This record gives sequence, structure tokens and C-alpha cells, in this order.
Amino acid sequence: MKANLLIGVALIVMGAAVLGYDHYSYTTTEQVLKIGPISATAEKSHTVSLPPILGWLLIGGGACALIFGAWSRKN
Repeated sequence: MKANLLIGVALIVMGAAVLGYDHYSYTTTEQVLKIGPISATAEKSHTVSLPPILGWLLIGGGACALIFGAWSRKN
């Protein structure tokens, strides 16, 4: 099954990315003051942490998909 092999590789790559980048940040713009037609906004930075176990689970799932894809190809 070619799809299993592609899914396995994609999961391994995503797992390695999660292990390499354990957090990511993004910025939102929030309105802090509005008086009539005048408004003031502020940019707020947010950080999201990704647990390392998520990366290891993705790598393990990708390895299982690769093994299953290689095994089903033989049969």
C-alpha cells in the first residue's frame, strides 16, 4: 500500500518537527479602547507549548504505518 508508506513518512516528519520545535507563538490584535469613532488596539503574543510525548507518538505511529505498508506489500 503506497498510501500507508506516504502516511508513515508524513507522520515521522511531523513528529520530528514537534520534537524540534517544542512551542510556537502567534500574535493577535485586540481592541483595548473604543470611544466613538476612535479606537485603540494592542498586539498580544500567545505561546502554545507542544509536549514531547506528542512527537514520540507521531514518530511511533509513522513507524507502525511504514511497517504495515511494507508488510502488506509483500502479501
